[in-house]
Parts: sequence; structure tokens; C-alpha cells
Amino acid sequence: MIRPAVPEDAAGIAAIWNPIIRDTIVTFTTAEKTEDELRAAIATQPFIVAASDDGIEGFTTCFQFRKGPGYAHTMEHTILLTPAARGHGLGRALMDAICEAARGAGAHSLFAGVSGENSAGIAFHAAIGFSEAARLSQVGWKFGRWHDLVLMQKFL
Repeated sequence: MIRPAVPEDAAGIAAIWNPIIRDTIVTFTTAEKTEDELRAAIATQPFIVAASDDGIEGFTTCFQFRKGPGYAHTMEHTILLTPAARGHGLGRALMDAICEAARGAGAHSLFAGVSGENSAGIAFHAAIGFSEAARLSQVGWKFGRWHDLVLMQKFL
């Protein structure tokens, strides 16, 4: 079931997000998410989960792309799924929901910041109507080396 996140989903979201932060280059951050941080985020920005009887299988959220009033209508999103949830349409369903939430919040376009090494993430976003807007060379540092960031954009 795709639904808005509630504070009680924070542990399930952290269980998906933190191994990706810790073990992959899908995100360049190294700071793991705490349940308190996630509860606060759920209270202040759109957060949507894919939930089943087994728990949270994926989530998405969006937030203003850059600070300042000139960027108020441009948002960026995050989407992550458990490995077992991939390939079953949950990613598309989550993206439909977050695009609708962003549109409802007044967004004109939505960005995805995808690691240049994440070919599956780039292909996924291309398949749902995002196009590459920019490739920023060597802007992410993780695991002792530089990584490119691909910015992909979809007009809502």
C-alpha cells in the first residue's frame, strides 16, 4: 500500500536508508539518519511509504531544490526501496505519489540527483520521464574517491 508516512514509520525508513548511506555510492552522504530526524522530516515535508504486512518496503520524499524564494517551485526528491521490493512497480507507484504531492505543493519541476555510477537509478528515472539536465563531474567524495552527480529533471 502506498500511503503518507507517519512518525511510526521512522524506524522502517531508517532501516532502508542507513545501509544505503553506509555501504553504497547511491548517496554521497556518510551521516546516517536517526529516527528523531526522520520523525521531524515526516512532520515538515511530503514523505510517502510503500508499506506491507512485513513493514516499510520503500519510501520517497521531496524538498525544495535550493534555499531561497526563487527556487520555491523547484523540488528535489529521494526514493529508496529494499532490494526485495525492486522490480515490482513500487518505485513507479511511489514516484507517481511524490510527483502528485510536489505538484500539490506548487512545484513546477522535480529533480533527481543520481550518482553517476548508479546506472539503474539513471535508467529508472529516464523510464518515468526524467531527462538529464546536467552532469557535475567529481562533486561527491565517498569511499576515498570522487563521484559524478547526474541531475535529472521532470516538469510537472
